[in-house]
This record gives sequence, C-alpha cells and structure tokens, in this order.
Amino acid sequence: MTDTKAPRGMIAVDKMGCQVLFLNPVTFATEITLSGFPRTVHELLVMPETGLAYVPIFGDGIHGRNPNPGHLLAIFDLARRSHAGNIDLTPYAAPHTLRLGPDGLIYMTCENSGVVVLIDRAANKVVDAIDAGSTNCHRLAISPDGQRIYTDNEEDADVSVIDLPRRKLLGKIKTPRPLAGIAISGDSRTVVAVDDSEPTIFLIDAARGEVVRTVPLQGVAKPAQIARYSPDFAVLAITSLNSDTVSLIDPSFADQVAVKVGSQPMDMAFHGDDLFVACQGDGSVHVIDRSSRQVRQVFKAGVGCESLGFF
Repeated sequence: MTDTKAPRGMIAVDKMGCQVLFLNPVTFATEITLSGFPRTVHELLVMPETGLAYVPIFGDGIHGRNPNPGHLLAIFDLARRSHAGNIDLTPYAAPHTLRLGPDGLIYMTCENSGVVVLIDRAANKVVDAIDAGSTNCHRLAISPDGQRIYTDNEEDADVSVIDLPRRKLLGKIKTPRPLAGIAISGDSRTVVAVDDSEPTIFLIDAARGEVVRTVPLQGVAKPAQIARYSPDFAVLAITSLNSDTVSLIDPSFADQVAVKVGSQPMDMAFHGDDLFVACQGDGSVHVIDRSSRQVRQVFKAGVGCESLGFF
C-alpha cells in the first residue's frame, strides 16, 4: 500500500507536555509548538478535507480517576497551524475518543458522563448525547457500514452496542475481563476488544453479540491497550503500553508479530507503507515498515506524544 499523495503536514498531541505540535511530514522536525491548554490534551481527529483537527481536553487525571474532568473540544486550523477555538461540551465531561460518523457528525465518548456526544461541525456545538449505559465509556469504534457504534467500558467489562442511525443503546456484550481498547473489522462483522488484565484480545461476533474467540498476543508480556486497523484493513495494530510493543496482526488473526518500540506506546497513524507509533514515555515516535515489520526510523517529538496524524 503506497500513498500517492504527499502530506502537507503532520500534527501530534503531546499529552505529557500538554501541547500540540506541528511537524514537518518529511524530516519530522517539530516546526510549531502550541501550548497553554488546560490539562490535558488527549486523543485526536484529523479532517484534512476541511482543514481542521480536533483534540479533546480530557482533564488532569486518568481513566477512572479524573477528579477535575475537562469539558472542551479544541479546534485546530491545519493551514495556519493554529488553535482556532473550542467547543464547550457542558454538561458533558472528560471527552476522550472521537470519530467521524457517516452523517458528518463527530461522535465522541465523554467518560465521566457515560455518554457518546454528537457534535455538529458546522455549528460547533453538541446536538445530541446517547447514553452508553456504562460507568466510564472509554473508547469507541464506528462500524464501516455506518450502522453501529461500539464503546469499550473498561470497569464494566463489557461493550455497549449503539444503533447509530436511531441514536439508541441496543444493549451490552459481556467480556471475560475489563477492557482497554476497541476496533472493528472492515466487513463490520468482528469487534476487537482489548483485554486490560492479560495480553489477549477478545473477538466479538457482531451479529451474535458475543465473544467467540480469545487470541493471545504473542511476544507481549503485559496487557495491551489501543487497537487500530490500517485504512485498507489489511493490518491490525495493537500497542501495549506496559510491554513497549506494537503487535501487527493479519485480518484472519492467524499471523502476528510483536515489534519492540519506545517507552509506553499509545496511539498510531498509518501513512503509506509505514506505521507511526507515538511513545508517551520517552517522547519518541517509531516508524515501522509494514512489509518488513521492522522499525526503520525513530525521531523525537515533544515530551511524550499520545496521538498523531497526517494532513
């Protein structure tokens, strides 16, 4: 898979430094650093076609222990490399994972509120909220067919299933142990839930609404966290913050390899034939060649970036 379009820029969310960085997409040198945000910037949605990016202000804590949750979604102008404003999410708190829906709205979990909020990008405001039926809905995935939203509910050890067109909670799928991440296959049939207690993933049959298989992560000593499919759904990447690894898994889950990266790897970005892994523990970004499954380059970015993307 080779991307024929050269990126104009690269943006990274430095969670540990509470700043947003703009990097050169070729040399990876940091060109602009934006700071002064409330604690803390957390996660990222890049919209190259509109020239905007969105970064939640999560709060000063961590998942499950966030006593001063944030209530803002920061907007960034990609052309000007600037902070363009904020969307006030009040009364909803602790915004986290966000994805673009098939209807053009932004869908985002608000952990402390246990809801998925819907944001109109034209009006820059919350237009609806869906109760996820959870203690702290963590991350979310939208099925490629546009019919379902799935949230991993870490403490509850279950996955909420939401009817996207009807904006309605359909029910929850129980998992053997608490969860830390979620993704869904390109055919919308398999939900991947990341085990927060052991280095395994749970495969959920979306039609049956139940876990049908548990897959151990080979070469990974401790539980993993974030799961992300490549745009062509040919590779599933899963980071283990406590093992300093990223697992590359084929769509059938029959073949996998764990690649050693930097300290505390978090979210990732696929670009062309490469996978970029942000390591918040040491401020490094590791570039993995998808074909060889080896690290081909390492560069520094901020104090400790959690998320990154190209535009």
